[in-house]
Amino acid sequence: MKTLWLDRRPRIVCAHPLYDLKAALDIRQDDSVCTQVFSLSDLDNYIEEAEILCISMLWKDYLLDRAPRLKLVQSISAGVDHFPQKVLQDRNIPLCSARGVNARAVSEHVLSFILNISRRLFEARDDQKAGLWRTPVRDATNRVQELTGKRVLVVGLGSIGRRVAHLCQAFDMTVAGVRRTVVQEVEDGIHIVASDRLHEAVAEADFVVLSCPLTPETHGLVDAAFLSSMRRDAYLINVSRGKVVDEAALLDALDKGTIAGAALDTFVDEPLPEGSTFWSRENVIVTPHNAGDSQFYARNVVDILLDNITNMENGTPLRNRVV
Repeated sequence: MKTLWLDRRPRIVCAHPLYDLKAALDIRQDDSVCTQVFSLSDLDNYIEEAEILCISMLWKDYLLDRAPRLKLVQSISAGVDHFPQKVLQDRNIPLCSARGVNARAVSEHVLSFILNISRRLFEARDDQKAGLWRTPVRDATNRVQELTGKRVLVVGLGSIGRRVAHLCQAFDMTVAGVRRTVVQEVEDGIHIVASDRLHEAVAEADFVVLSCPLTPETHGLVDAAFLSSMRRDAYLINVSRGKVVDEAALLDALDKGTIAGAALDTFVDEPLPEGSTFWSRENVIVTPHNAGDSQFYARNVVDILLDNITNMENGTPLRNRVV
């Protein structure tokens, strides 16, 4: 039988500026040889010995030429568009995503956005800083909202999108989700809409949630036509990728009152530039691409990593394999 690893267990290099995956691995009492680095310069010192590289933000394409033993790239993030997939495929090095690792955190972030908007908590925070006790208004249309009966459209029904849908259902909201093809019109209480009817579905939603991956089809999906299909009292929520949204079109829609507002966790340029007008808009909530973060993130990634080590050793299909 051909030996998969140089030693009895794989040599793993985990690279991330924040997450200590080795600590999470040690808790699992796995006997793999693991090195944790927090910077690219430190990674340069250990990449040659890596049989498994667990990485995301610190990835650079040149690392492949310096990793002769590499047998698996395990992404720390669900998104893998920054990896050279064709090169990995040509070198027969599997790439696995961390899809689903942050589904709970991201879906809860979406619900936080919805609650924040409907209850105007951002406004209350501003009032607190100003020492303002805001009194109720006579006009019912300008009061804070209840979620019962609100309509949510989820664009992207993966692990995150489906969990968003279920959380919204718990608040008695009506949920629709977009798919390329419709097999069943209703799945788990979610009304399924074909992608060629996207603009029709957008026109009916109070909240449009973007949780789709960035692909050639979704790049620039939210353009002027998409936004003009939304209701004037509707909100756009993006926990997908910044490039799914045409930011110039969104800013124009916000200026013209085409939509009521937006809650954005991702942007085309990150960190969001200091001069961006998104920062100062009262009808926009900005979070710094942290929807997927939680105290359990490293633990969840390690669960996938250990599954894939076992799968490689057993010759069984890898979890979340992309390449």
